[in-house]
Amino acid sequence: MEGEFAGIRWKTNDRTLVLTIDRQDRRNALDPDAHHQLATLFDNFAGSDSHLVAVVTGAGDRAFCAGSDLTVKAGLDRANLPDTGFAGLAERFDLTKPVIAAVNGDAIGGGMEIVLACDLCVAVPLARFALPEPRVGLAASGGLHRLARQLPRKWAMELALTGRIFTADEAAAMGVVNRIVPAGDGSGGALAAAMEMAAMICEGAPLAVRATKEMIVTGLDQPALEAAYAARYPTFEAMLESDDAAEGRAAFLHKRKPQWRGR
Repeated sequence: MEGEFAGIRWKTNDRTLVLTIDRQDRRNALDPDAHHQLATLFDNFAGSDSHLVAVVTGAGDRAFCAGSDLTVKAGLDRANLPDTGFAGLAERFDLTKPVIAAVNGDAIGGGMEIVLACDLCVAVPLARFALPEPRVGLAASGGLHRLARQLPRKWAMELALTGRIFTADEAAAMGVVNRIVPAGDGSGGALAAAMEMAAMICEGAPLAVRATKEMIVTGLDQPALEAAYAARYPTFEAMLESDDAAEGRAAFLHKRKPQWRGR
């Protein structure tokens, strides 16, 4: 399955949905239409039995996403964003399927917010990261909340307050980037590495993958470790009673590859 909106392309590779921001004349910055297009695609991804992982990347080799398209004034109005926030992802809090950022170039402003909203990130060496909003009279809004939860406080403060550009090496040292990969043709380097990571994830049972993400994300929302252990995780509970859980045990005992059914 593949298709295209005015500035967003998508295709399916096995169980992975690949979303490409293709507004290269605007350094892949997003306008309101692009935000809503991505929100629709993520809605479909969340409800799909065919997809387990999503990969987000940018077209070309200059920019992953340069944030909001500042030439479109309406794009700065929160009312023109979908309920699920920047790129239809930043304020989506119930997605138990993993999302990978394949950063092929600059992830600036809202582009950085997309990276922070993803579960994993691979980047090419020349990729750059920044939240420069204070330099144009703005604050990074919801991106600041994710930043403060994912980075040590001093690093988060430096990145957010100075607005300076950070290299891929610095972002990796902060923990924003999982892996730096050689640049390929266009977004090929980062995208190829992200697809390899997605394929490894898809080797696991679908419910087990979703339960794993749910337990990490929801568990971190609990006030203490003891509360995290005591909390209920619906996807985990469904996994324990699933056909795939029985299949995993049977495949292990019979030394064969499991055949996952997603139920």
